[in-house]
Amino acid sequence: MPRATAAPGVLASACPPLLDREMPSLLGEARSLCQYRGKVILFVNTASQCGFTPQYEGLEKLYRKYKDQGLVVLGFPANDFGRQEPGSNREIADFCQVNYGVSFPMFAKSTVVGPGANALYADLARMSGRAPKWNFHKYLVDRTGAQVLSFDSLVAPGNAKLVAAVEKFLAANPQ
Repeated sequence: MPRATAAPGVLASACPPLLDREMPSLLGEARSLCQYRGKVILFVNTASQCGFTPQYEGLEKLYRKYKDQGLVVLGFPANDFGRQEPGSNREIADFCQVNYGVSFPMFAKSTVVGPGANALYADLARMSGRAPKWNFHKYLVDRTGAQVLSFDSLVAPGNAKLVAAVEKFLAANPQ
């Protein structure tokens, strides 16, 4: 039986395998990714000292523009590329808030590539066929959690192809 908090057409118990996990937030509390079922999700591995760091501004704009239609942006800080995220989780949280007013959910710093990659990013790479090659790689996941599109770091949040993919996924009803 559907719960009122579930997205329309999605059973409360139907958590896609990709989202059926808990991960620590940037401030340490465990968060179930199942809370995002039925949403279009943009996963982004972030870094505070990268040439692409100004993409935080575009990510925030994209999130604010489409969040009421079902988009959520999820940030995953990583120090994997050029050691450009050396700070603690608290320092990252402060940096994001002070410099970019980030209001989308951010998760604890983790590894996103290689044998030590967190399980979520390992699954995203497997499902899309592409692992991140640098900071601010983006994975766009449809409402069912089954379709994953990959966008490299050079694709800014306002890029027409990315925005078109977001809009297409938002227009699709969950099954």
